[in-house]
Amino acid sequence: MNPSGTYIEVEPGIELFVQDIGSGEPIVFIPGFTFTTEVFSEQVKHFSKTHRTIVIDPRSHGRSTMTVHGNDYVTHGTDLDKVLKQLKVENVTLVGWSFGCLTVWEYIRQFGTDDIKSLVLIDMPPKSLSVQQDEEWVEGKLDDMAAAYTNYLRNPKGQRDFIAAYAKGVMVQRELKEEELTWIVEQSLKPPYYIAANLFSSGLFSDYRVEAAESSEAVPTLFVVAEHWAEAASSSLRKLAPKAEVEVLGGHLMFWEYGGKFNGVVEGFLVGNKIT
Repeated sequence: MNPSGTYIEVEPGIELFVQDIGSGEPIVFIPGFTFTTEVFSEQVKHFSKTHRTIVIDPRSHGRSTMTVHGNDYVTHGTDLDKVLKQLKVENVTLVGWSFGCLTVWEYIRQFGTDDIKSLVLIDMPPKSLSVQQDEEWVEGKLDDMAAAYTNYLRNPKGQRDFIAAYAKGVMVQRELKEEELTWIVEQSLKPPYYIAANLFSSGLFSDYRVEAAESSEAVPTLFVVAEHWAEAASSSLRKLAPKAEVEVLGGHLMFWEYGGKFNGVVEGFLVGNKIT
């Protein structure tokens, strides 16, 4: 296993950075929109003691190749399959955070659930946009999301401002220290704004309700959702994925802010499904 990381070529000239640490049942962590493997440092430390723990920088994220091609979740799903095959990973627990959940559901859309042991889906509705005025669990209303795209993801300053506001308002519940906010923003600035805009629009136009429903029937599934929309999320998931477990914790970045609690929740889920 390589704690310092390795590179896996998913197509000519495009490599994904991957860390592969520990041994045992495999668990794979996929970061969200523009973030990197580093955001899962507490999970890697914890789970690599008992599991083969793999973290991936998706294409155009972190240390992976920056490319103007394939910055969408259909391609990310295909990339994930190539990484799993090259690492000879089977019977895996996939953990997606935020838009990383879209990568997981897209993988399921393309390749099914036969090689999946269980799923952990962190704070992402399977459908991003709402055009209705009801309480369904979505990222937001179309006009609000369009404004974020149009007003922010047009230049480097807008990208920085967008992430900083999101970090302070949605990701973390406590007051962030200046160096923490800087770190979070820097994590998400690896892709330039025009690639971030591609990823943002691809994510917002996604609808994986069918995959979320079918996969939660097929394999043990845990949703961990933030407190700020827990009621809408829980209500929606009761209808869409009644067999799934739902836990509520913190803000959008709860696994970073409350690492110990989050790891305990996931550990309990894994043990309950005889994965350790």
